[in-house]
Amino acid sequence: MQPLDIQETSALASRLLDGAILFLPQLFVAVLILLAGLFLARWISEALGRAFRHSTRIGETVRAPLISIVRYLVVIFTVILALGQVGVQTTSLLAVLGAAGLAVGLALQGTLTNIAAGIMLLWLRPFRVGDYVETQTFAGTVREIGLFVCHLETFDGLFVFAPNSAIWNVWLKNHTRAGPRTVAWTVELKRDLPDGEAACILEGGALAGTGLERLDASLDQLTPDAQVILLVGTVREGSIAGAQRLVPSRLRAALVQRFGPEGEPRAIHRLVPGDADPSRFLGIEEAPKANVAFVNARPESADQGAVATAPR
Repeated sequence: MQPLDIQETSALASRLLDGAILFLPQLFVAVLILLAGLFLARWISEALGRAFRHSTRIGETVRAPLISIVRYLVVIFTVILALGQVGVQTTSLLAVLGAAGLAVGLALQGTLTNIAAGIMLLWLRPFRVGDYVETQTFAGTVREIGLFVCHLETFDGLFVFAPNSAIWNVWLKNHTRAGPRTVAWTVELKRDLPDGEAACILEGGALAGTGLERLDASLDQLTPDAQVILLVGTVREGSIAGAQRLVPSRLRAALVQRFGPEGEPRAIHRLVPGDADPSRFLGIEEAPKANVAFVNARPESADQGAVATAPR
C-alpha cells in the first residue's frame, strides 16, 4: 500500500473547495429559482381561477384543464431554468426529456388515450359541467371535466370516476340538452266504458301541473273484456321527470272521478321513456333543462343566450 502524498491530497482538497465555492452559489440560486417558480405556478393558477370565476366568456367546463396546463407549463419552465443555472446544458436536457417522453408515452398508451379523449371532449363539447349525461355503463350529472378523467354524480348521490376514453369511445345521451320530449302511456280499462268519452277525459285529466304541452288519446287495442287506450304527448323541457311521476296518478284520478269505481284502470304502462331511461329518478327541482344551442355553438355568456344546466 502506497503512502498518501500530502501534497496531492492538499491539492485535491483545494480543488474541491474551489469547485464548491463556485458551485454552491449556483446551487443556491437554482433552489431559489425552483422555489420561486413553484410559488409562481401556484399563484398564477389561483389568480386564473379567480379571474375565470368572474368571466362570462370562459365556461366552467374548460376552466380546470386550462389552469392545470398553465401550472404545469410554469413548473416545467422553472425546472429547466434551475437545471441550466447549475450547468446542465438545455439542449441536452431537451433531448433527454424527448427520449424520456417517448418511453413514457409508449408505456402509458392508455393514459395518453385519455388525454386525447379529454381534448376532444373539451373541443367538441358534447356536454358541459352540470349536464346530466348517460352512457352505456353509467349516468349522472357532470361535476368536473379533466384531461384524464371526468367526475360525475349519479341520481342517488354516488361518485363516478370515469376515464375520458370510456366516455369518448361509446355512445352518449345528453339529457340536459334535450328540448321538448315525447312521452307515451297505455291505459287498460274495462270493455264496457265508452272509449270516446274515456279518451277525452284522459286527454284533459293529466295536463295541469305536469309539464305536458299536449296529450293525444286513441283506442289502441280491444279485447273481449278490456280496451287499451294509447296516450302520446309532448313534455316541456325540464319537466320529463315530473311528468313521469305525476301523470299516472292524474289519469287514475280523472277516470275514477268521472266513472266511479268502474273507471278504475286495470293497468297504466309507461312506453316512452323506457325503463332504461334514468331521467325518471330526478326530482322536479333537479329535472334537466335544455340548453339552447348545439355542439360547437353553445353560448358562453348571458349576452349570447341563456344556458340552463342541472343545479348542483
